[in-house]
Amino acid sequence: MEESYVLDLNGKKLVIQIGKVARQADGAAIIRLADTMILATAVASKEVIEGQDFFPLTVDYREKAYAAGRIPGGFFKREGRPTEKEILSARLIDRSLRPLFPEGYLNEIQVMVMVLSSDQENDADILGIIGSSVALGISGIPFYEPIASVRVGRIEGNLVLNPTFSQLEESAINLVVAGTEKNIVMVEGGCQEISEEDLLSALDFGHNGIKKIIELQKRIIQDWGKEKPKVEPEPMDPVLLEEVSKLTLEKIKKANRTVDKSERQSLLDEMEESVMLELAEKFPESETKIASILIELERKDIREMILREGLRIDGRTSKEIRPISCEVGVLPRAHGSALFTRGQTQSLAVTTLGSKMDEQKIEDLEGESTKSYMLHYNFPPFSVGEVRPVRGPGRREIGHGALAERAIQPVIPKEEVFPYTVRIVSDILESNGSSSMATVCGGTLSLMDAGVPIKAPVAGIAMGLIKEEEKAIILTDILGAEDHYGDMDFKVTGSRRGITAFQMDIKISGLDLNIIQEALIQAREARLYILDLMEQTIAKPRPELSVYAPRIITFKVKQDKIGEIIGPGGKNIRGIIEQTGAEINIEDDGSVFISAKDPKAGEMAQELIYKLIEEPEVGKVYLGKVKRITPFGAFVEIIPGQDGLVHISELDTKRVNRVEDILNVGDEVNVKVIGIDNEGKIKLSRKACLLPDQSRKR
Repeated sequence: MEESYVLDLNGKKLVIQIGKVARQADGAAIIRLADTMILATAVASKEVIEGQDFFPLTVDYREKAYAAGRIPGGFFKREGRPTEKEILSARLIDRSLRPLFPEGYLNEIQVMVMVLSSDQENDADILGIIGSSVALGISGIPFYEPIASVRVGRIEGNLVLNPTFSQLEESAINLVVAGTEKNIVMVEGGCQEISEEDLLSALDFGHNGIKKIIELQKRIIQDWGKEKPKVEPEPMDPVLLEEVSKLTLEKIKKANRTVDKSERQSLLDEMEESVMLELAEKFPESETKIASILIELERKDIREMILREGLRIDGRTSKEIRPISCEVGVLPRAHGSALFTRGQTQSLAVTTLGSKMDEQKIEDLEGESTKSYMLHYNFPPFSVGEVRPVRGPGRREIGHGALAERAIQPVIPKEEVFPYTVRIVSDILESNGSSSMATVCGGTLSLMDAGVPIKAPVAGIAMGLIKEEEKAIILTDILGAEDHYGDMDFKVTGSRRGITAFQMDIKISGLDLNIIQEALIQAREARLYILDLMEQTIAKPRPELSVYAPRIITFKVKQDKIGEIIGPGGKNIRGIIEQTGAEINIEDDGSVFISAKDPKAGEMAQELIYKLIEEPEVGKVYLGKVKRITPFGAFVEIIPGQDGLVHISELDTKRVNRVEDILNVGDEVNVKVIGIDNEGKIKLSRKACLLPDQSRKR
């Protein structure tokens, strides 16, 4: 038995197919929009791992090469480790689903999304969120409220639902929003310096689209849904709770009012160790329960302190930003560098400039492309005082790097203005919340230190939320503990003109637009304050590049001249590279990029290329070399690969009997172009370059 459900979304058919494939999964659905299709499945483990105290949700998103009619590259010819696009899409789905599972449910869940078909116009990531919700909704897994997701663009001032890739190239907004019928759950995207009001309008527009998809999901769940168990958190042992509270509550209050993160954590660790020892005999084998009680007591105290006293762990008010310091030029040989410190969060951001050859090559379902701007984020374990293996970047590092890259993208100059490949690296040296936003600030400072002519400085801030029933307090510049025990992490970046990127995750079932609006207004105040401080350190890009940065010369030649520059088998261009040491890249449209550490080497390479493609001009004098002698004249090369004839009558002002009396092969001689016939043959004259007293016989 199988069934298909269809919904019209702005002229495109969204089709959800149930019951045809993957029937041994707890839930499965095929979602199709135009010719892009995904399969989403959800499976839960039957038992909870003993002693487990966290919710183990895993989301995998994988793109099959066959979806775009391709065979994977590489030796093995099969899909390898997840690409950045796959990791970022998996994070989108995970962050949308996670807050909607009931507290106390600890069975392991694996959600898998496979892209089966790609029309290379419609992104499959939002289909992954919809499909995951459908798969969970019809399964027996306790996922009670369906969610949906849409992408919103704005083209020529008009909001567009689920724009295509080609439409997004012209869009001022690229927003992914996920939500339930009533609230918004997850937001992520970038934009071209838009206002807070415009972003709110886009969110509202997207949420209206979400509601239509959820209506369809409700029908599907009604037809196909299995019975779901009711999950209640395991109640705490009241006797144990009372004992732990009696021993630790005052110590927790003291720790939660300690500004320094390391000192605070030491107090909490010492308290936990002492209470474990003290209660070991009375409550044997209760370490896990005691640890859970301590976490809950700490969480409650932090939240009550904010809600009732208006104070945070480090003594700040809700809108107060931690002390900020900015330095630039901290690394002597880097092209641009900055150290941005906000409280106990610190980013060392470094900008490196490269040539066309340094662009990143990307191969995905949409085809091959290149990136000339990239930002990489690293989170070493010492930044939080931990010891762990250092391997490749994890999902968190890739996600934070992508957010910071998207934040700065709108102010990066276009290639025709600044023909460099730009790479920013942010190494987090210390972390206590908002390290991705420190990366945005540090990255901007390092760009200006490198002399990159960015359109405007960009800063970022992370907003938090503590919400109990009707009372809600929005926090500016959240700490790690406020992120962990709070209800929202809303990162907003932008220039003075407007927002450039945003990312919102929540731990509650959803937020209405009123809270989001208040958070955006508060974030704007903070962003402008940070920009003021940054501009006190460096207000605009340096007028000159670092002496260690390559110099790039760009110009355009006629397309039919490209072959002349390259030469037979690449002979000409190789010769120029060997002679000058410059790096040369020629595009199909005739754009030439010359990169060299020494400016003189770049200028020499440019001059040699000009000589290769120079076209002779009538009336112009050239210093040429004699290539061949004939009885009627000499052939002189005036431009590499182009020669002309100096007829014997044009060799001198006096009569010449033998050409060899005036010129021999290898001689250099000034000649003037006196004509070019219809076949392109060049007529030269030595006589026209001679004054009367310069005539001589050899």
